[in-house]
Amino acid sequence: MKLGICGSHRTGKTTLAQAISNQFEIEFIKTDTNAIFVQQGLHPSQPLDFLTRLKIQKLIIQNAIEIWQTDIFVTDRTPIDFMAYTLADIQGKTEVDFIELEAYLTQCFAVTNKMFSELVILQPAIPLVYEAGKAALNKAYMEHLNIIVQGLCNDERLRCPVTVIQRSVIDLQERIATVMDTL
Repeated sequence: MKLGICGSHRTGKTTLAQAISNQFEIEFIKTDTNAIFVQQGLHPSQPLDFLTRLKIQKLIIQNAIEIWQTDIFVTDRTPIDFMAYTLADIQGKTEVDFIELEAYLTQCFAVTNKMFSELVILQPAIPLVYEAGKAALNKAYMEHLNIIVQGLCNDERLRCPVTVIQRSVIDLQERIATVMDTL
């Protein structure tokens, strides 16, 4: 089993992945995207031009591929997340090299299909609490990302099964049970 929890920031992905890991003795692989930004002298919340964003996202997927090399694991990020954040940065006046973008999206779908046996979408639902060093509490942005994630998970290029945890399921044990019922 190679289980990826995907969705917007501040939805409880890491908490859920760690709980599944602990309860079922499955390796938890934390996917640290912030470290890539820091290595490049950047901060994840700062505005970036599209080519810089794409460069960072390519480094993130390369790093993730390296750490997702075990046979059984659960992780708190997936290429679906990487694509969602990349696409969410594109606004009406954003200059995009579409050939580069399409190549990146193709790579992300291929990695997802190869590396994961199941994806779980965790939607925005839990109460938001400010924590220093955590992503911004912008509900509209989180909803924007949620819709992008759900769209990507319905793209014909994705061949990996997907489970959506309904917004009404906020109790951690219920979330775990929902995931395990689908496996």
